[in-house]
Amino acid sequence: MTMDEWPAQERPRERLYSSGADALADAELLALQLGSGRRGKTAVDVAREMLAAYGSLAGVAAREVIELARRPGVGRAKAARLASAFELTRRLRSRTPGVRVVLSTPAAVYAAFAPLMEDLRREVFRVALLDAQNGLVRDIVISEGTLSASLVHPREVFKPAILESAASIILLHNHPSGDPTPSQEDLRLTRQLVECSRLMDLRIHDHVVIGRGRYVSFAEKGMI
Repeated sequence: MTMDEWPAQERPRERLYSSGADALADAELLALQLGSGRRGKTAVDVAREMLAAYGSLAGVAAREVIELARRPGVGRAKAARLASAFELTRRLRSRTPGVRVVLSTPAAVYAAFAPLMEDLRREVFRVALLDAQNGLVRDIVISEGTLSASLVHPREVFKPAILESAASIILLHNHPSGDPTPSQEDLRLTRQLVECSRLMDLRIHDHVVIGRGRYVSFAEKGMI
């Protein structure tokens, strides 16, 4: 039986309209994003299989789009819908519309970027561009993958800051393991970027490593 054949009061879409989105289970919300199932399975069945495979909704959201696309009954189009929905959620959590984001402390940096980065399954290196009052002008993803000098080149880090006339910058990256303790490569790369910034007379306020539920600030540790 397909969901269209279910009694109207049991269909996720109709229940959402009648009772609100918060009345739906995780599997039902996922099913609405999927739109359809596969042979012999409804979209809710496929959603339940995903939740069982990855442990939770957060586990599904942390998966790469390519991995989601390989799931039976998902494919590229549905995986793209899921990935975009999860990314929209991260961005909504990290920003308050109409409110200027000021990054004056490591805690403020973590609060702004943890929703975007703490659950990712790959390392992402970002640069936050700041104005003279530490207000966030914009942030840019510099690289994705294992952090190394070959992936994070000073040219790519400082070019956006120069183009935007940023007063200063903050470096950020995540550790998919959840442990934000800086590695030797993190330390080496940070020293390299700080040395380059001095030559350019551009201040690096901090390098914040984001883990799951916690962070490490190079500035707080006296390492920058």
